Amino acid sequence: MKKILLGAAALAVMAAPAFAADMPPRPYTKAPAYTAPQVVYNWTGFYVGGHVGGAFAGDNSLQGSDARFLGGVQGGFDYQFAPNWVVGAEAQYSWLPNSNNNGVLFPGGTLVTSNTDQIGSVTGRLGYTWGPALLYAKGGYAWRDSNNLGVSVAGVPAGFTTNGNHKDGYTVGGGLEYMFAPNWSAKAEYQYYNFGDTTFTSGPADIAGRTFRNDEHSAKVGVNYRFGWGGPAAPRY
Repeated sequence: MKKILLGAAALAVMAAPAFAADMPPRPYTKAPAYTAPQVVYNWTGFYVGGHVGGAFAGDNSLQGSDARFLGGVQGGFDYQFAPNWVVGAEAQYSWLPNSNNNGVLFPGGTLVTSNTDQIGSVTGRLGYTWGPALLYAKGGYAWRDSNNLGVSVAGVPAGFTTNGNHKDGYTVGGGLEYMFAPNWSAKAEYQYYNFGDTTFTSGPADIAGRTFRNDEHSAKVGVNYRFGWGGPAAPRY
C-alpha cells in the first residue's frame, strides 16, 4: 500500500506541469479609471448674516451725491428645486450713521436738511446655482425711518409743508453668493430703493412747489451662516 501511494504521488507531480501548460493564459484587464466624487451643494434652509457697504442717493435727491457708510443684518430662507433654481425670501435692515446733515443750499439762501439713518426691506428672490455659486435677483417692499426734513433761512428755521410722509416704497436688486465653507457663504449685492417723490407744497419761495426724488442706490458685501442645510453635501459617486 505504501508503494502504491508513493507511486500515485509521483505521477501527480509529473502530470502537474503538463496540466498547467495546457491551461489558457489569464486575460489582462485594465483597472477602472478613478472618478472623483461629485460634491453636491444644497441651498435649502434658513440663514442669518451681516453686511457692510455704501449708499448713494440718486439724481435730484435731497440726500446729496456723497457716499454714506451702510451696515446691517439680514436673514431669510431659500429653497432649491428643479434642480439648479433657488427661490427664497429675505428681510434686511441697514443703518446709515452718517446721513446728510449738511443739507442742500438753494440759490435763494434756503437750507434743506434731511436725515435718513435706517433703511430696510422684505423681498423675494430667485436665483440660478451652479456648484457653490448662486446668481440671483430680488425685489419687494422697502421701508425707511421718517425723513426728518428741516428748512432754514440764514440759520432761522422756516415753516414748510410737503405732500406726505414717504416711509414706504419698493426695492429691486441682485447679486452673487458663494459657498466658501460648509454652512458659510459670502455675497456681493446691489440694491435700489425708491420711496417716491417729495413736493414742498409751501415754504420759502425758492423751494415752494419743487419736487425731489427719494431714492437710494446701495452696494454691499456680506456673509451668511446657513443652519444645517447649507454647504457641501455628502460626495456623490
